[in-house]
Amino acid sequence: MRDHATITQLTIGNGLVPAIFVAEGQATPSEPGFVSADILLHGAQIATVVHHTIADNGARLDATDCFVLPGFIDLHVHGGAGADTMDASLDALETMSRFFAQHGVTAFLPTTMTAPHSEILQAIVTVGKWGQKIVTGARSLGVHIEGPYISPQFPGAQPAQFIRPPSLAEFAELTHAGPVRMITLAPEVEHADDLIAAARRQGVIAVWGHTNATYEQCVRAADLGVTQATHTYNAMSGLHHRNPGALGATLTLDSIYAQLIADNIHVHPAAMKVLARCKGVDRTILITDAMRAAGLPDGEYELGGQAVTVKDGSCRLADGTLAGSILTMEQALRNFMTATGLSLADAWPTTSLTPAQAVGLAHQFGAITPGYQADLVLLDAQLQLVATVVAGQVVYLREAERLYNPI
Repeated sequence: MRDHATITQLTIGNGLVPAIFVAEGQATPSEPGFVSADILLHGAQIATVVHHTIADNGARLDATDCFVLPGFIDLHVHGGAGADTMDASLDALETMSRFFAQHGVTAFLPTTMTAPHSEILQAIVTVGKWGQKIVTGARSLGVHIEGPYISPQFPGAQPAQFIRPPSLAEFAELTHAGPVRMITLAPEVEHADDLIAAARRQGVIAVWGHTNATYEQCVRAADLGVTQATHTYNAMSGLHHRNPGALGATLTLDSIYAQLIADNIHVHPAAMKVLARCKGVDRTILITDAMRAAGLPDGEYELGGQAVTVKDGSCRLADGTLAGSILTMEQALRNFMTATGLSLADAWPTTSLTPAQAVGLAHQFGAITPGYQADLVLLDAQLQLVATVVAGQVVYLREAERLYNPI
């Protein structure tokens, strides 16, 4: 993590950058779709991307033999490293932020659980306070409220006793309390239409998930303003040739972005390939849905007040229900590429550009373009993390000698 003074100017040198972001130069023959380039960062923004060496007197991060990608954006993550959004603690959010940065995440949506209104409210208030602090890890882009307005038939690991019908009064309190950006709901429950409309008015992204909706109900929800599906395949009505369900709607409606937990546990690799073929990388969003056990050994943990056993990569309630994951984003990308056969040049948007588009932030995040936020990730040839840069600051660095900082 960052131990050095604040960097005001940083050059990321000699990295392999997606060719679409470099105005001139030819792709390196051994790495189709990538160009060797230097990236100059001024403060928190990208200043220049060029196909030659930049001579400067500022700090320099050597990206030789590394892929340089837009920083990963995780739109659905509960916790990690022993901390959880529902802890409603500044220290917990800081712990999560630093842990996520160690796995290439530069921005995320702290995600709540189905819980009493007061507990969700406090979590949102805390994220709002934490978002005002100086970035030392991944930054928050706002809160993802998962539940409580979901289907009792598909609770997943959401505590069923706290599931309740949509309340516009509750929702107004939540959005007033802090930076709510997304809400997962079941579009078939009573008053869901009103909640979708309220979310649209407030600029909150409505997502279907934990839902028993029919295909027709999903079509109506999409017409009303739902634009995403929470953890596609999981906790939703499945695909049948005479009853396509929420999954059928997710796969076939072009307007819907599909979140995917690519841990090879929640979704079989063949099903990932089906999703990629149906949605393409411009509508597929890799998420982790990670819980506090991510980054920690197997054992007993907690999610939403429920005991969770973590063993052999899976997180389960006592009845065997999957309860989030211990997935990290760089592993999700590797798993997705293996499952689909896509190259890095084809697959990388699922980690950054596509989620940025899905939350209306593609004018600031998800690209290596002058004027965009200087959120970047460096991966080696095996797609293992080398460095994470957030707002122009190196917040994680695997090999200290790569960074020269004369300041």
